[in-house]
Amino acid sequence: MQENLTINELNKFKEDGAILLKNKFDQNWIEKLKKGINKDIKNPSPRFKSHTKKNGIPAYLEDYWTWNLVTEFKDFVFNSPYSKIASELMSAKKINLVMDNWFLREAGSKSAAPFHHDISYFDIEGTMCVLWLPLEPLKKKEGIAWVKGSHLWNKLFLRVLFKDGHKVEGKECIIKGKKYENPPDILANKNKYEFLQWDFELGDCVIFDMRTLHGTLSSSIPKKTLSRYTLRVAKEDAKISYVGDWTSYSYRKAMKDAGYKDGDRLGGKMFPKLWPIS
Repeated sequence: MQENLTINELNKFKEDGAILLKNKFDQNWIEKLKKGINKDIKNPSPRFKSHTKKNGIPAYLEDYWTWNLVTEFKDFVFNSPYSKIASELMSAKKINLVMDNWFLREAGSKSAAPFHHDISYFDIEGTMCVLWLPLEPLKKKEGIAWVKGSHLWNKLFLRVLFKDGHKVEGKECIIKGKKYENPPDILANKNKYEFLQWDFELGDCVIFDMRTLHGTLSSSIPKKTLSRYTLRVAKEDAKISYVGDWTSYSYRKAMKDAGYKDGDRLGGKMFPKLWPIS
């Protein structure tokens, strides 16, 4: 598996905000992550949730911040090629962990991901990117779509809940000189945007900027259970920045309990260094 990226790939990431990378993770990593998800479902963290409102129907499941609870996830976080690839895409001297999570959409589930960008879910600012790694072969309509170039809009949008109904949390406001707006209604205005979508073979992934809007574009209902693993990392300019009340969930509480203060650089137990390895 070659990690070095081409100039064209680096430029596409900067311009588009999301890039497909082919065959970056071998079968061992895929199977390891699937095993980790199965273990997590049997013994979930306190953060485990179903985004499907009704019980007894095909569900859309998630758990996050589990790398230190599931050995397969910890191995991937510290030893997979991702942190090195991310360092190239972000021209980073150092890469730190932000958060890992996984999603599983059961066959027949009508629940789906809302259009959102990840930056608003975290009390961290700086240069960050996200790995989106499907654990089964995937067709375009079965995955999600990224809004091309939306990371360059210079806008911040309020957090959207993944729970059915996709409630927007909080109200438009200005915090620390930055305006947080209601997210645009992408699905009602598809003709206004250019979307990035791909078919995936095992080992393919998308890496995208934390500011890039993305979500489920197709109304297609999966005929098979689909799972994906996501991993957020940051370069050396990232720091703690506590923002809106909509981020006040267990992640923020854990950060404050661990002693992280406004302006702190990433490091320590919650945000360990992943690259370079030394």
